[in-house]
Amino acid sequence: MENVIDSTPTSTLSADYLRRLTDDTGIFQHTKFGIPDRSKGYTSDDNARALIAAVLLYKTKQDQASLDLVHTYLAFIYHAQNENGSFRNFMDYNRTFIEKTGSEDCQGRCLWALGVTIAEPSIPDNLQNTCKFMINRALPFLEKIRAPRAIGYALIGLTTMLDTPGALTYTFPFATGEKSGASFLPRTRIESLIQNMGIRLHNLYQGHASADWHWFEDKVTYGNAMLPWALFKASQHSNTAAFQKTAQESLDFLAELTFVSEGYFKPIGSHGWLQRGKPAAPYDEQPIEASEMLMACYEAYKILGVQKYHDQALLCYQWFHGRNSRNESLIDRQTGGCYDGIHAVGLNLNQGSENIVSYCMAHAVMGNE
Repeated sequence: MENVIDSTPTSTLSADYLRRLTDDTGIFQHTKFGIPDRSKGYTSDDNARALIAAVLLYKTKQDQASLDLVHTYLAFIYHAQNENGSFRNFMDYNRTFIEKTGSEDCQGRCLWALGVTIAEPSIPDNLQNTCKFMINRALPFLEKIRAPRAIGYALIGLTTMLDTPGALTYTFPFATGEKSGASFLPRTRIESLIQNMGIRLHNLYQGHASADWHWFEDKVTYGNAMLPWALFKASQHSNTAAFQKTAQESLDFLAELTFVSEGYFKPIGSHGWLQRGKPAAPYDEQPIEASEMLMACYEAYKILGVQKYHDQALLCYQWFHGRNSRNESLIDRQTGGCYDGIHAVGLNLNQGSENIVSYCMAHAVMGNE
């Protein structure tokens, strides 16, 4: 099949569709085509991802509209946090959380978003201080998580934060009378947490890998690229060379499964996934997989300097614009939204929040390539 890429993917990205999915509480989880489905309410998962997208938009545009979105999504996550540092996830349209604690993946995604927000210097100090307060409160709970993707998301957030000079101090004093600029987040504790989380992922890999299976579990399911991406990041903050080796081996294995000979990216399908020793489910293809694989490949390119990883990242971006198994763009030019994915019979024409924020992240990395 000859793939036809959308000939004019824009180099700038509008926040209009994000705003249409967002009210004064947060971003809605689902849509019916392009209209928010209020009956499905909100999640911390989606507001965390939307926070990352809004931060990236503000980094580029420096406009009040993007900063207003940052305020809204960050306020949602702050409201979601429990006193013990954990985060609730599902909220109904009446602004009532319907669970006491979200999944471990939810905890990791919230930490990812908070770390990215802290790492962007253009974000106002008072918002960054809120993020630091939440991370500080979440550390004891984070030390208990064991789900591999939750670990991956949290690692991305924590390492991204540590990559930023001055990220562990706050600018304005709290009511305790501490001096402005004092240390707020404990660096040694965070570095130890990064090391321990990296060891957990590395040990999972060692426990499942074989000559023909280079993966962390006996199945390849969702959010796959976060695992090698997290270990690439962790390898830059530890003395453990094995982290980088495991990251590269697992990313190359995932690439073998998802970059097809016809020259495009085809993620593992969500209807059945890939069980060890069995064929991969061909559909549904979801935008989040293209976005996260893009970021993992780009991280590998930055660390290893190998051109193939840049090329693979670009293929993931082009997946959104038509270089895919359906030869169709997932970006709706009328709304600016991103379709929910690729079915066997065509596009899923709903345009939920997970998908537009996935595209925003992909565009932020590769939109000018």
